Amino acid sequence: MILAVTVQNSDKMLSRKQRLQEKQRRQLSVVDTVDKAEAKVRKADAELAVAVAEAVQVFGDEKSASEGLDMTPEAIRRFLLMAQEESAKESARTDEPVGES
Repeated sequence: MILAVTVQNSDKMLSRKQRLQEKQRRQLSVVDTVDKAEAKVRKADAELAVAVAEAVQVFGDEKSASEGLDMTPEAIRRFLLMAQEESAKESARTDEPVGES
């Protein structure tokens, strides 16, 4: 009878281990999905920032672009700042000599 209890405990341990592994697998999968979605959002924000910067040039100033795009002036400025930062990063990448990082 003691042997049967030991076998049951071993089965329970394996079952707990399998449940934990499955839970961790699902958690990692969800984290990966969120990471990918965040990367897409960052890319979309960068593209929107470039488009807003172009719109400011076309409309002539931030106020006109804000009215024409139906965006708040704060949003326009935020996207302009993002576009400037992206442009600076791009310039830094192209200014780097080959082979240096």
